[in-house]
Amino acid sequence: MTKLYANAKWIENMRIDVDDDRTHAICLDLQPDDGTDMGPSALELSLMSLAGCYATIFALTAKKMRVATKYLKVHLEAIKSEKAGTITEAKLNISASVDASRDRLQRVHELTIRNCPVGKLFEKAGVKLNYNLKTENQ
Repeated sequence: MTKLYANAKWIENMRIDVDDDRTHAICLDLQPDDGTDMGPSALELSLMSLAGCYATIFALTAKKMRVATKYLKVHLEAIKSEKAGTITEAKLNISASVDASRDRLQRVHELTIRNCPVGKLFEKAGVKLNYNLKTENQ
């Protein structure tokens, strides 16, 4: 079992500083209507975490499979339902270029989806995830 930590500290107005109890911190804030726009909102940060997690697991999986990654970009678009009060669906548009066949790239992609811990959290929360893989090397 691994323990992970997070801390949040109110600074002023709607600014909240969060850290991982190690050496990494980020400022959260709300858009100018409600905050000072000094950082992403907590909800935006969760989406950034999903995109970042996919990219990290993709890179790790490709490395384990001895597939050289030449290019990888994840653009995420999410829908926040006013009725649900949170994210109900998200589309991840992935552009990737690797030194391998399309079948190997597809396998890396499938394993990435299966092993992405943040993606698992979103799925368990009932968020509909749609992954769109576009190959840059074909």
